[in-house]
Amino acid sequence: MKDPKRQVVAAAAVLGVVAGTCAGYLVQAAREPELPLLVQPELPRARGPQPEPLSAEQDRKVRNDGDLRELLLTKPAGATTPDLEWPQGWMYRSDYADTTVDPEASYAQLEEQEFLRAAVTDWDMGGQEVSIWLAQFEQKEHPAAPADDSSNTRYWAETDPAVESRPIPGTGEGKAYVHPEPFHESGLAPFYMAEAHASRGDLSVHIWVHGDDPIPWRTIMGLAERQMERL
Repeated sequence: MKDPKRQVVAAAAVLGVVAGTCAGYLVQAAREPELPLLVQPELPRARGPQPEPLSAEQDRKVRNDGDLRELLLTKPAGATTPDLEWPQGWMYRSDYADTTVDPEASYAQLEEQEFLRAAVTDWDMGGQEVSIWLAQFEQKEHPAAPADDSSNTRYWAETDPAVESRPIPGTGEGKAYVHPEPFHESGLAPFYMAEAHASRGDLSVHIWVHGDDPIPWRTIMGLAERQMERL
């Protein structure tokens, strides 16, 4: 059985994937190319010593193609693992789609976006529940897919009229959000939420924190900054 609080997160994430990107792709598909192909003479090849290839740690592509779970923040000492956790910390396309309000439509959209996989971690600590997702996209036909995924989820975070937002340093359009008013769901005690969404390279990053008390800015911003430093 799914955690009811996570259902709130899932609904927000799905609406962004299905409603946000579908419209964008339909508009783009209807447009004619506006710019001619660029033609320029072949440039001479550089001579002399060539730079050393990047190490695996420096080359983001090599690092991301490995065990993506190693890029996730580690669970803090004393944190507990929730009853519901994704098997071995992986979420594939069908799993990602199943967290949405319309899995079938979402699966098709994720396929078009070239969704590859997601590494996931969850923990409970001090009355707060933390979920972090790193969603990876192939970027062959749609190089902007990770940024679109992050942008869509930010859009839905901003539909809360009371939400407060701050940019995540060094992430371009990445933002963190604190919802100052508690969420009221049938059958649940009121709970508070904060979230952060950004992208880097072939990854989009999603972080959610739920708690019985308001989530401080230092909590969500600290998680977001530390997670982005690992990418």
